[in-house]
Amino acid sequence: MTGQLSFPRQYARTQRYSLGAPRSFTVAPDGSRVVFLRSRSGTDRSHALWVLDLDDGRTRPAADPDALLGGAQEELSAEERARRERTREGSAGVVGYAVDAACELAAFTLSGRLFVAELRGGTTAELPVPGPVADPRPAPDGRHVAYVADGALRVVAADGTGDRVLARPEAPEVTWGLAEFAAAEEMDRHRGFWWSPAGDALLAARVDDRPVRRWWIADPANPASAPAEVAYPAAGTPNAEVTLALLGLDGSRTDIDWDRARFPYLARVHWSAGGPPLLLVQARDQRTQVCLEVNTATGATRALHTEEDSANWLELFPGVPAWTPDGRLVRVADEGSARVLVVGDRALTGPELFVHAVLDVADDDVLVSASAGPAAADPETGESHVYRVNERGVERISHRPGRHSAVRGGTVTVLVSAAAERPGTETVVLRDGDGKGDEKPVATVASLAEVPVLTARPRFVRAGARGIPGAVLLPSGYRDGDGPLPVLMDPYGGPHGARVVAAQQAHLTSQWFADQGFAVIVADGRGTPHTSPEWVKAVRDDFAGATLDDQVEALRALAEDYPLDLDRVAIRGWSYGGYLAALAVLRRPDVFHAGIAGAPVTDWRLYDTHYTERYLGLPDEQPDVYDRNSLVGERGLTDAAAQHRPLMVIHGLADDNVVAAHTLRLSSALLAAGRPHEVLPLSGVTHMTPQEQVAENLLLLQVDFLRRSLAKDPAE
Repeated sequence: MTGQLSFPRQYARTQRYSLGAPRSFTVAPDGSRVVFLRSRSGTDRSHALWVLDLDDGRTRPAADPDALLGGAQEELSAEERARRERTREGSAGVVGYAVDAACELAAFTLSGRLFVAELRGGTTAELPVPGPVADPRPAPDGRHVAYVADGALRVVAADGTGDRVLARPEAPEVTWGLAEFAAAEEMDRHRGFWWSPAGDALLAARVDDRPVRRWWIADPANPASAPAEVAYPAAGTPNAEVTLALLGLDGSRTDIDWDRARFPYLARVHWSAGGPPLLLVQARDQRTQVCLEVNTATGATRALHTEEDSANWLELFPGVPAWTPDGRLVRVADEGSARVLVVGDRALTGPELFVHAVLDVADDDVLVSASAGPAAADPETGESHVYRVNERGVERISHRPGRHSAVRGGTVTVLVSAAAERPGTETVVLRDGDGKGDEKPVATVASLAEVPVLTARPRFVRAGARGIPGAVLLPSGYRDGDGPLPVLMDPYGGPHGARVVAAQQAHLTSQWFADQGFAVIVADGRGTPHTSPEWVKAVRDDFAGATLDDQVEALRALAEDYPLDLDRVAIRGWSYGGYLAALAVLRRPDVFHAGIAGAPVTDWRLYDTHYTERYLGLPDEQPDVYDRNSLVGERGLTDAAAQHRPLMVIHGLADDNVVAAHTLRLSSALLAAGRPHEVLPLSGVTHMTPQEQVAENLLLLQVDFLRRSLAKDPAE
């Protein structure tokens, strides 16, 4: 690659090619402008806030972080660092913003300071408020901005006057207006307060972390530094206590009442002009959940819809529950073998679609993202599309092959598309001029992301008797007859994590490994979000069996059609994929000859409540399930075949999601069992690896390990 960056260096420098790509779109309801975030180049970490004016077609910056901070380095509070870790945010500058109902005013933070931007006029101002500020959100009418500082929920007028406290914590472990760890990490609920449609009150979550057990995350590379205290709700231990109150700008407070003993999880909150506030609350075992309607005068709640599943957990979906403008309840439900959109009492989609999320709810239709369901006639592996759904039927509005999502405001839709044959994303702005759903392109939003120095060439397949979704990547220039290749399985393999997707970006790293001389296989076995609820929920009580069996089945099935050397098979992965990689070499050394486990969960008793208990139940009630699915128990290795295989374990020592104790306990157990292995500790690194040198060298070190471990001749 003379004269250009290597892929590992470019991949690290561009933060996986995310820098320079537009994201976080908002469309003004009058269709006049689109607001979004984007950095100024493919290597610039600092994101600015931009406005695309659809009347004149011009794009202009609404907030430039470098100018606003005067070139000073950003300083992040502990709360902001934790929030970014939960959202896997590794960039800088304006990384999030919120707008009023008319999309006239935006609020955001920089270095813990509160800024507002007039999106039509193009001016930006700092509001003089106590800090560090977290999650500022304008009222729908744009007259006030609510925010969190020092655990208190506060409100200030949009001109910076009248700042005051609406709710103050009575103890350091209590916060108002922030999402607790379990909600932010596992429920995809990152907010802790919600404005009323009239802008005169807020629903605010009060989180009491005092019941949660404390863990301590040290920095061994800096022994003079005190360990960080983390309230971590491990499986089977107490959660934070979450309550909700209606706080009026006039100083009033009304506590919201529901059966928190039975339904301790506050999973969703929705408040729109379509009806009173909606809450979705879950039982701890996640087999029962209730959609509640809130009486804002009394704080009482009334059940609108109850879901129960005696055998499996109930899923949470983005965008629901919600009201239609005419007051019908919108939800996503598993009905039989289908995952469907339900409006009011009627399912508006069937088994042809597998609904992933509700993107927008309008007067005449609901916008959803979905992939092919179990009854689809000719499903395309890895594709996901945007559909308009109403009483008259279902219409697809993303027509090209690939992965698509959308944001809508009024008659304008921003369609973001990725494809397997081209890098990055394309963003097209569509306008429905006649109100009949016939959108026409009116603008594009340019991506400034760098073009990768290599091109991924995934071949999408359905493998084995189960039709496991897969992608096969061979070295660039490989020709039939060149001989069998050593194999690298490259899965995530766990719940909610699809790796077999029709998007070039998702397969670049796998292609790079392939170009080092491997046949790379990505297989999404049972538990991954494909096709049907049965497929997703087949891992109940059985991580170790179902997900590992499907990797083996995919490998053996694909060996019939591709040049795979089954005597040289390795597996790598991160997080759940790291767990799966370690599991593979310990329990199936007859199939897997080397493994790289990045940030693996090794003892499910050490992972958090909402995720772990959803799939494995409570550890005190099902200890055998935890033992069967963990790699390490109280007596060391829970299970390992007699045959030894090389294993490299990688872990960030600052990880507060999958803590380093997982790897340390596995290493101790392997040592006690006399099993050689390699451990690569990453000082100062969390569950993400955004540091450029770390991300680059991790790829290079993994290839070196694989070559050593799979060499036919030990001297090679």
